[in-house]
Amino acid sequence: MTTSLPPQYDPSATEAKWQTAWEESHAFQADPQAPGEPYCVVIPPPNVTGSLHMGHAFESSLIDTLVRYHRMRGDNTLWLPGTDHASIAVQTILERQLKAEGKTRHDLGREKFLERAWQWKIESGSTIVNQLRRLGVSVDWTRERFTMDEGLSQAVKTAFIQLYQEGLIYRGNYLVNWCPASQSAVSDLEVENQEVDGHLWYFRYPLTDGSGEVVVATTRPETMLGDTAVAVNPHDQRYAVMVGKTVTLPLTNREIPVVADELVDPEFGTGCVKVTPAHDPNDFVMGQRHNLPFINLLNKDGSLNENGGDFAGQDRFEARQNVVKALEAQGFLVKIEPYRHSVPYSDRGKVPVEPLLSTQWFVKIESLAQNALRCLDEEQSPNFVPERWGKVYRDWLVKLQDWCISRQLWWGHQIPAWYVVSETNGEIADNTPFIVAYDETEALAKAEAEYGPTVQLQQDPDVLDTWFSSGLWPFSTMGWPQQTEDLAKYYPTSTLVTGFDIIFFWVARMTMMAGHFTGQMPFKDVYIHGLVRDENGKKMSKSANNGIDPLLLINKYGTDALRYTLIREVAGAGQDISLQYDRQKDESESVEASRNFANKLWNAARFVMMNLDGKTPAQLGLAPVESLELADRWIVSRLNRVIEQTREQIENYGLGEAAKGLYEFIWGDFCDWYIELAKPRLWNKEGGETGTQRQLVARQVLAQTLDSIIKLLHPFMPHITEELWQTLHQAEGEFLALQAYPLVNQSLIDPGLETQFDLLINTLRTIRNLRAEAGIKPGAMVTVILQSENDQERQTLQLGEIYIRDIGKVENLQVVPQLPPEQTQAGTKCASGIAGVVDTVQVLIPLSGLVDLDILRSKIKKTLDKVSKEYESIEKRLGNPGFVNKAPEEVIAGARESLNAAAVQRQMLQERLKMLG
Repeated sequence: MTTSLPPQYDPSATEAKWQTAWEESHAFQADPQAPGEPYCVVIPPPNVTGSLHMGHAFESSLIDTLVRYHRMRGDNTLWLPGTDHASIAVQTILERQLKAEGKTRHDLGREKFLERAWQWKIESGSTIVNQLRRLGVSVDWTRERFTMDEGLSQAVKTAFIQLYQEGLIYRGNYLVNWCPASQSAVSDLEVENQEVDGHLWYFRYPLTDGSGEVVVATTRPETMLGDTAVAVNPHDQRYAVMVGKTVTLPLTNREIPVVADELVDPEFGTGCVKVTPAHDPNDFVMGQRHNLPFINLLNKDGSLNENGGDFAGQDRFEARQNVVKALEAQGFLVKIEPYRHSVPYSDRGKVPVEPLLSTQWFVKIESLAQNALRCLDEEQSPNFVPERWGKVYRDWLVKLQDWCISRQLWWGHQIPAWYVVSETNGEIADNTPFIVAYDETEALAKAEAEYGPTVQLQQDPDVLDTWFSSGLWPFSTMGWPQQTEDLAKYYPTSTLVTGFDIIFFWVARMTMMAGHFTGQMPFKDVYIHGLVRDENGKKMSKSANNGIDPLLLINKYGTDALRYTLIREVAGAGQDISLQYDRQKDESESVEASRNFANKLWNAARFVMMNLDGKTPAQLGLAPVESLELADRWIVSRLNRVIEQTREQIENYGLGEAAKGLYEFIWGDFCDWYIELAKPRLWNKEGGETGTQRQLVARQVLAQTLDSIIKLLHPFMPHITEELWQTLHQAEGEFLALQAYPLVNQSLIDPGLETQFDLLINTLRTIRNLRAEAGIKPGAMVTVILQSENDQERQTLQLGEIYIRDIGKVENLQVVPQLPPEQTQAGTKCASGIAGVVDTVQVLIPLSGLVDLDILRSKIKKTLDKVSKEYESIEKRLGNPGFVNKAPEEVIAGARESLNAAAVQRQMLQERLKMLG
């Protein structure tokens, strides 16, 4: 083990080294037999098709910070990784490959297609997992799961069969969202409503008795071919006389009734609507209520079937145009209006979905949702952070409809149901009896017992919705339905960290499934994080092409820098964050700032280690409290306060606040001040026994403080801190990641001392600034007069005299209650000095003999002229009514802020000139 650090920090080498070391040594492998309270997180499984995007990086950084903290806190910690099989996404990729080869999946057949799918998963499916490794996530890779591995597949079958046996899964003919692109049903949650500019077409439907006509308005003219009624609101007097009559449907000459129904909005269009029960959710309900025929117009690819008459075989959008032309030609078109409305799009297929009458498998959702609601209302389980998302979750559970769980795909969990096709001429029909079973052997035994030995079976070709298996994720990954050690120790899990956009897709499905199968909510807390927005504050998306590749930033600045930036930007739990990014240069100021922070820590740690006489913190030992000097007691107090704040903030999911607090303490208090204050003691300028003892205490405090800093920061920046800790402790066979997180010692926190020391630091800062403004050479010694009428302030300044002399390069220091008369009268000795104010302390540096006062006056006057011109320009602009009345509010507000800043700066420069005479 090296005992010194290289001059430059190299993130790529350091990060790769520790990622490999952690994994090869199984540093994060959980042991259910080990002591400690369980703390468990299951990873929100990324799609096996995926590659790392900024949302993954953000979410994984948040989770890893929590997990590393709890592991160091002494909890028995498990972070379980894995991926989701992503039925639609994978099948889309494979079918695209086959299309390029001039084939379809049907050319291969199901078995060969699935062989190809598994081969693709082996070759390409680990991309996202390996990219997560680049983030340094402290997961237990020995427990990695995949939603289609053997254990999870068994859990899916068990869940399906149990729900079916309990009457909560059924097969029925209902209206579903159909995606013509993937040719599969999709759930309501896989549908994204998009606002589009369309049209509203108005058509005449003549009353069959010749007494008049009704005019209907529609956004989907092609569906009129499947109309089986016209409906009006029962309270709409305009149409009261028509209810009970019939109209003759144009183009088809079918006679359909006029019915009255509360679902009709009298304000929409003419208040008279066409009813197409097989192609609209509201019409479906009206069709059932009025016993209307259901006419399906569509093939699965979105073209019209034989019920489309002359338009059969045409794509739905082509048929739309042709139906309108035909109605216009026959005089049925009244008018066309522009109409902006919401159109449901398939989240996967990216095409408008079609409500389609189809035989599918469904979960009866009411009892599952009610159980989840009871846990939320009576037990506040799970606890949502931020709290507002609990209401969103609750509102959604209340509105749930039965869940369509079958998908017309091959990649996925094939539905464990076998149809007795020998009962329906070898075909699967809506009335074909079926057997639900774990496997074909069991299904065949049941079928033979009921239908005889010549029975023929065919398994349902459909697969289950991906969310069905991921809904079991928190407990199926622990071995359920088997009662495993992991399940007993780590379930329910502790924290779910996820985005608000999948509360409906995933979080609620997990709570419903877990509540039903385990009797417990699957996690205690649900920490909902926001989005990572681009440099313009816009949501990152593929369609907007504004994503930022996290791997690019990792390669440029390091993993720790990116992780720390993402966490530090969080202004409050659940808030969106913005990431600064220059797309021309592929650079990020905010990530660069975090890399600079890493470099600052590296250089500070290197300096400290070079001055510890080759000893570790353990070899140096703790400094006795009575031996601590003022600066030592201050940094120890600040350290313990930061420990207390950091622990409290992480416990309450204030990760951004914790990261900012550590930054300020490490960069400001430790690096900028304490190390500087300790340098004279480290270099033992005074010599002798006293100097040697003071040197030892400085080393002890520096070593212990650095050790605590490294541990505090580890959950946020794991790689650089592991490297620093290993070098500081000259460790072999141990990891910082497995050390104890610092504990606060309340007895060492001294608020009064911290307040006093703030005065010292601000005084030193003012002396430094005054020296710079006056152009005093860095090594030149000066006289400083500190005046305060406050006895306590003067006492503090006198206690800190040694630091003021060392840091401020002060040869002659005077701490006085009043300035001598000659220092306060213009034109006397005050004219050869420069002054500043700290609280109620005046800081005066006489300049005679130190600087050329004429040059200094000229320099200040030149700056004053520039500031005055800027002030006048802004003032003139704000006095212009044309600017004030037309400019955006934020621009005007910015101008006023600039004016105020210029005014303050101008006054300060004027006072400096006056002081110099």
